[in-house]
Amino acid sequence: MHKGPRSVGIIMDGNRRWAKERGLPTLDGHLKGLEKLYEIAEWAEEDTSLEEVTLYAFSTENWNRDPAEVSYLMELLERAFKKDLARFVKTGVRLRFIGSRERVSTRLQGILDEAEEKTRNGTKGTLVIAFSYGGRAEIVAAVNKLLLEGKTEVDEDAFKDAMWSAGLRDPDLIIRTGGEQRLSNFLPWQSVYSELFFTGTKWPDFSKEEFSRIIDDFKARERRHGK
Repeated sequence: MHKGPRSVGIIMDGNRRWAKERGLPTLDGHLKGLEKLYEIAEWAEEDTSLEEVTLYAFSTENWNRDPAEVSYLMELLERAFKKDLARFVKTGVRLRFIGSRERVSTRLQGILDEAEEKTRNGTKGTLVIAFSYGGRAEIVAAVNKLLLEGKTEVDEDAFKDAMWSAGLRDPDLIIRTGGEQRLSNFLPWQSVYSELFFTGTKWPDFSKEEFSRIIDDFKARERRHGK
């Protein structure tokens, strides 16, 4: 059995279905899912081997959802990283946001920038929020950045440095809640050697106990990286 993962990615799926099963409005599922995000920050702080957790919070495709739902999700993000920022500061984690900012309001961009700045000295690992994120969009953005810099040939290290996720570790483990078994455009470049774990538990019901069991499962897997 080897050590636990240093970097974990989580696709937080199942908020809407969780609400529907309980006869609740869809938006209630997102609110419950937000509470789980706070818990993840605490779990990351408690696990001494875990350096980074990347949460897939809002994809580039999610902009196509009902405008009322998108607006509510933006309100939740503002609440989490402005009004409730002290909850993250208390855990000692650093916040980092990766994704396209083109469709994000100037107000919310400022809130995300401020959250990163106020947590930059955290020493309990990094909580990465993939917001307005799409893996293909990240790759295209990196290519365009390198072209603008006049590059005609690059190696993998130079390419990684041009990505939104520059400076972050590739995830050792990716967990998807909600029962679906696909990555849905989440970290396609970074996940080529990630261990994958899919659980039917919907995100609002995802527990610390299940998280710990998944970590134990990871420790028991043999990772050869093509060797």
